[in-house]
Amino acid sequence: MSDRPMVRLRGVGKGYGSAATRVEVLRGLDLDVNRGELLAVIGPSGVGKSTLLHLIGLLDRPEGGRLELDGDAVGELDGEARAGIRNRLIGFVFQHHHLLDELDARDNVALPLRIARWPARRARARADELLASVALTERASHFPDQLSGGEQQRVAVARALAASPRLLLADEPTGNLDYANAEQVFALIRALHLMVGLTSIIVTHNEAMARRCDRIFRLAPPGERSDYVRTI
Repeated sequence: MSDRPMVRLRGVGKGYGSAATRVEVLRGLDLDVNRGELLAVIGPSGVGKSTLLHLIGLLDRPEGGRLELDGDAVGELDGEARAGIRNRLIGFVFQHHHLLDELDARDNVALPLRIARWPARRARARADELLASVALTERASHFPDQLSGGEQQRVAVARALAASPRLLLADEPTGNLDYANAEQVFALIRALHLMVGLTSIIVTHNEAMARRCDRIFRLAPPGERSDYVRTI
């Protein structure tokens, strides 16, 4: 790991609504995620874990403070610049796999590359490499409804890595899976994290999973202290 963080937040805030309907989710949040680190983010439901990932992933904009990715301030960039950084730097895995039902596994994985205007043959070749890395070569031509829940999520992991991101954001990636499939998907994410040299942030309610990450960040409600912990 490098001493220079891949992700740095200083005094970041985020809320929704206004006046009487205002809900403050994050207030004055500080967070560093080192390069090459696998960080688990834990905390009670509704505390803002998904909001935090949306801010880091440039899907939403902080209302205050400073957000840096790869050493650059990105919190106030316009939409086009944010999209460019997202496409170049960040891969996402969500609790729901969000695969397109009309595309087979290969084309689901290749989709981000086709959007980036890769030639079809090259994009599909890259998809085949990634499906092999998640042990789904024989399922490449299967559609989502022909795959198990664990297989669908493994396709989603492969898709997240299609554009060779340096930062992987995973929001409850095993939340919809049974124990065996959850263990398999987490082991896969951890193995790919190490093999590719990613910086990874995983939001999870699974305490055993969190303990197998490099560090744990406990997110607390506004007014309480959020901090790093090694064990739960």
